[in-house]
Formats: sequence, structure tokens, C-alpha cells
Amino acid sequence: MAACRPPGPVEPTGADSEANGDGASFRLMKRSIFAVIAVLMLVGCSSNDADKLAFQDVPADQLYNEALVLLNDGDYKQAMVKLQEVDRLHPYSEYARKSMVMLAYASYQRGQYEEAINSAQRFLALYPGHEDAPYAQYIIGNSYFRQIPEISRDQAMTQRALAAMDELVRNYPDSEYAADARHKIQVTRDQLAGKDMEIGRYYLERKDYLAAINRFRVVVEQYQQTRHIEEALFRLTEAYYAIGIVPEAQTAAAVLGHNFPDSRWYKDAYSLLKTGGYEPSENKQSWISRAFEGIKLL
Repeated sequence: MAACRPPGPVEPTGADSEANGDGASFRLMKRSIFAVIAVLMLVGCSSNDADKLAFQDVPADQLYNEALVLLNDGDYKQAMVKLQEVDRLHPYSEYARKSMVMLAYASYQRGQYEEAINSAQRFLALYPGHEDAPYAQYIIGNSYFRQIPEISRDQAMTQRALAAMDELVRNYPDSEYAADARHKIQVTRDQLAGKDMEIGRYYLERKDYLAAINRFRVVVEQYQQTRHIEEALFRLTEAYYAIGIVPEAQTAAAVLGHNFPDSRWYKDAYSLLKTGGYEPSENKQSWISRAFEGIKLL
């Protein structure tokens, strides 16, 4: 199919079109035909080509402000068209830079998270020191965060959300988005800890104690400040006791009791040890004890 091109120049209409006589009527008809042909040719073109022609002479600030109005009205699709045109027609303007960020925002609002991430990453690669850089990073983090799956599924997206929010806090600690990023870091860490707990319990139920211990160890060493830490320490008590490594079982119970004396998990750990005539006793050289050095728990 031949490439669609805009029509040739159309004779301008003017005051002479109103003149009387056959010649004037013919010229008016001729102009009308040219106009119809032009419209038909434009209809045959893609809507994108038509949009580009329409935006050709529109100033960057006007396009950008019109896009903001559309964003405010929730018309993200049309807003994206205008923002893309700002970038295309005025690539070196400040409005083009701002349009990249707002394009990421519009994609995010439409649930097009990969597009949002790509737009925000492109902006950060080109303008890492721009005042909107924290917001671009925030869009990336939230785009991953919105895609976090349920606990039973693979948590790769949770890892990415954690990394993106962590980067925001690390690079822009005083930004207006840092507080929410810190909250979401805690949420993602809790999710990741929950995944390890789920797998650990799976192994424990099948009496694969070493595999279970390895999973609970991840929670104790990496996610001490999540809501799963109490159960993780109890499960370590349970698993170590089951394979006869009593000192580690005692240490896990002791650390649990020291940090969470009123926890039901501590009561269960204490009762389990008592069935064999043991009590919680912390070995300071144990990896369990060392994992909590300098850690302030919730």
C-alpha cells in the first residue's frame, strides 16, 4: 500500500469567492472540490498523521498545558497524544522534559505499567539531576508495586518494587515521596518474608528440616523487622529440635522470648522445649544471636 501523504496546496479562499458570475462560481466549485479531495486524502491517512499535522504549529507550552487539562479530566489517552507531540516537535524544550514524566504518569494511570517504567527510566537516564527525577523514580516504584502478586506466586515483581523504592529513598531521601516509599519498602519486605515463610512451612510439613531451616534463616537474617519474625524464630526452634540440634533450638527460643516475651509463638517454643526437659538458653555465638546484633525490632 502506498505511503499516505498530505494533499498538495489548496487554493486559498478569499473575498473573490463571493463575486458574481460564472467564472467566480467555477472557481468556488473548484476550490470546494479541492477541499473535498483534501479531506478524503486525510481520511485515508492514519489518525496519527492527522494529529501530527494538526499539532505542527502548536507551541510547546500550549500543547503541554492542554495535556495537563486532559490529565486532570482523566482523559489519559488523549493527554498522552499531546505529550508525545511535545516531545516530538519540541525535543529540546523544558516542556519536552516535563512531558516525559507526565507521559509516564499517564501510562501508570492507564495501567500500562511497563510503558510507565520505560518512560520514567528514559527520563532518568537523560536528566538524572532534574527536579522531577524523584517523581520519575516514584512512578517506577509504584508501577512495580501495583504488580505485586499474591503470596503463592513468584515474587520477582516484589523484588523490583523493593529495589526501586529503596533507590528512591537512597537517592532522594528528602523528597516528598520518600515517606511513602519507606512505607512501601516495609510492605514489600513483609511480602518477601511471607513467601519464605510459606516455603519453609511447606518443607517443615514434609519433614525436610534442613530445607525449612534455610528458608526461616532468610527471614531471620534479612527480614527481622517484619511481622513474620516471631513465627520464624518459633519454626527454627521446632526444626532444630526435630533434628536434635537442641542448642540452636534453645537459642531461637531465647531470642524469641527476649524480644517478644508476650508472643504466643514464644509460649509455643517454651512448651516445646519443656517436653524434652529443656529451657530457652541463648548461645551468643549462634548465627541466630548474631543476626540480631544492633537490630531494633518493631
